[in-house]
Amino acid sequence: MELILKQDVENLGFKDDVVTVKNGYGRNFLIPQGQAILATSSAKKVLAENLKQRAFKEKKIVDDANKIAEALKALEIKIPAKVGAGDKLFGSVNNINIAEALEKEGQSIDKKFITVTTVKRTGKYNAVIRLHREVSVDLPFEVIAQAN
Repeated sequence: MELILKQDVENLGFKDDVVTVKNGYGRNFLIPQGQAILATSSAKKVLAENLKQRAFKEKKIVDDANKIAEALKALEIKIPAKVGAGDKLFGSVNNINIAEALEKEGQSIDKKFITVTTVKRTGKYNAVIRLHREVSVDLPFEVIAQAN
């Protein structure tokens, strides 16, 4: 079943992509949730026209995302966390903590666009921040012991 996505769908595609999915997934989940529409020939023509009109706006958005990416690369993020025996953390550091640290640095990034493995020890790690479908940036950060 061919569908046109109306919004970004995790592990499937981005808004306005034409994707092929199994019939049940499209009919029972994507279409009722309002995440996709059937890719009929008329819908594809409308999509092509919309994409043509949006191409210019898209370039400006990508340029803005690249500027934000350069600003993020210049940041040095240190996340303080409570530490137990050795270098093991009480709890963990995840995308929410990174979003809060970026907010303190003046960069407002939604936590759902930050991908990081769950961190349970102090040290240096990397997070991937997706700013746009074509722009993602690796953000190195360090988890340090919190001063009492």
